[in-house]
Amino acid sequence: MEEHKSASRNRRSFLWVLVLIAVVALWWFFRSGGTGGASVAQLDADRAAAFGIDRDEILVDLRDDVSDRVVADLEHELGIDLVLVSDQSYDERFFRARVDPSQQGEILAWLKKHPEVEIAEPDAEVYLSPIAPADASRINSDNQWEGYPNDPKYKYQWHMRQIGMPEAWKLADGKGVVVAVIDTGVAYEGHGNFHLVPDLDGVEFVHPYNFVRNNEHANDDHGHGTHVAGTIAQVTHNGIGVAGVARNVSIMPLKVLSANGSGSVGAIADAIRFAADNGAKVINMSLGGRFPSRVLQKAVQYAYDKGVTVVCAAGNESRGKVGYPAAYPGAIAVSATQFDESITFYSNYGKDIDIAAPGGNTRVDQNGDGMPDGVLQNTIALGDPTTDDYYPYMGTSMASPHVAGVAALIVGEGITEPEAVERILKDAAREPRDQEYDPNTYGAGIVEAEASVLKARSEGGGWQLFLGLLMAGAVVSSLRQRNLLGVRLGPTYLMGVLFGASGLFFLPHVDSALSSWPVIEMLTRGLPSWDMAVFGPAGHGNALFFSALIPFVLLAALYGVRWLRGPLAGLAIGVAAHLVFHAVVRLTDIQYVPDAIILDEIWLVLNAVICIGMARLALRRA
Repeated sequence: MEEHKSASRNRRSFLWVLVLIAVVALWWFFRSGGTGGASVAQLDADRAAAFGIDRDEILVDLRDDVSDRVVADLEHELGIDLVLVSDQSYDERFFRARVDPSQQGEILAWLKKHPEVEIAEPDAEVYLSPIAPADASRINSDNQWEGYPNDPKYKYQWHMRQIGMPEAWKLADGKGVVVAVIDTGVAYEGHGNFHLVPDLDGVEFVHPYNFVRNNEHANDDHGHGTHVAGTIAQVTHNGIGVAGVARNVSIMPLKVLSANGSGSVGAIADAIRFAADNGAKVINMSLGGRFPSRVLQKAVQYAYDKGVTVVCAAGNESRGKVGYPAAYPGAIAVSATQFDESITFYSNYGKDIDIAAPGGNTRVDQNGDGMPDGVLQNTIALGDPTTDDYYPYMGTSMASPHVAGVAALIVGEGITEPEAVERILKDAAREPRDQEYDPNTYGAGIVEAEASVLKARSEGGGWQLFLGLLMAGAVVSSLRQRNLLGVRLGPTYLMGVLFGASGLFFLPHVDSALSSWPVIEMLTRGLPSWDMAVFGPAGHGNALFFSALIPFVLLAALYGVRWLRGPLAGLAIGVAAHLVFHAVVRLTDIQYVPDAIILDEIWLVLNAVICIGMARLALRRA
């Protein structure tokens, strides 16, 4: 008898040890590989090279809690005027000042020693690469595309097919996700001489801001930003023009570059913080320069820490070094491919490349469709906001929004943490066809939209179910060992575990079309993640769903129905597994839980323990 009890105890302990091993394995498998980007030594070296040149404007980033009195004292002490970079930079106490170039070094040295100053450095200009669009008149209006999508010029969008959009469009559209386009603005409204380009009519635009003119009209007077926004969110299957990657996202137009394609580092940093503070979940920056800035690096890190995926063009200088901000830790650096999937002649390359995407090459027509192989979108004529057409552009500027669009599709599947978004993008990327793969040019490979969406939809489902089954076995073994199991268990117990932990996570890989139906899609997730059906991706991670509340309510209401205790106990255990998985593998932020160290994890683990306790009570002999 004693031997039997000892064997039961050992079996029970063994199952809980397996649970612990599984949790450690989860952490190891999904552990952070860091935020990537240029090393500290490289950043410092590049800064030294950049800021040896005198400039007459400096950026001063003070502590956020600094009073106006302290600002006035600094101005008086140095004999300078500290002017807000924009009306949006008051809360972050971010200023620009004009200084005598001969005194710049002395002023910067004094500011850097001041306890209220976080960063003081020269401002710098950022320019778009001078790559002109191809002549729109070469677009042949005959033999246009028929099929899905029904946009007639989709025929010329080889770049959408290169990243697998025809299948991805059947799965996801990015609805509920806000993508900030930090660029020359977007032709998004009728205002003065500006007009909305026809193929963006229907896109939702939110929180526009012009950091060049310091107003709320972020209209494009260049063409570049509208082209970029079109790749991300051009209205698709509307019988007009061309298609976009994430056809139902909202665009946040943030103008930081003027009509000549130039702008200041200060404005860009300000725009990044603005985007992060106003609901953007993805930022696209198809801009950059050779040298880094501490204020820009801090802004990228700020956005990353707030759960924003930052996607940047690697640069068009054909050099073996990624430009900034693409090279910052926390940013995804994108190189450019052309039709034959080789890396383009202009694309930067190097160890900091994260992924590749179509950037186009308007000097060739490799597919023989009668049009240069650029990336085709509807935008204003170069420098003329009163007219528009369909222009093929080329550049890593055109590659970056393809990745930003796919990132938005991933976020739309409930994967909101930027580290997880980047991991999925890279894991789903593919090697080029008929080209030699080199990670210094392609990074993880060419972005693949369908594979990214499928991976996002089923991310961790198998692990969640495995954890749930281990926990379910451990709970039953523990009760049986003490002769306390009072409920007859059958397949419904395991079904409860399945729907609580992972849902039908495997279904998207079996039938992608069926799994896109709203109700079926909800059932492909574990119970806590059903909040996606209620709140959308912006509200994913709702603390009430990601808690013991729903199992508690169900058990409290239905405890008297004896035959339901088994499946409800299984559901509670499945929810516990789902919560533990999210505690170990950060896929989304838990809403309403303070953003402090490991508070999310404490919340999730505590509620998982409560779920297991409730399951034990439901299965115990009365």
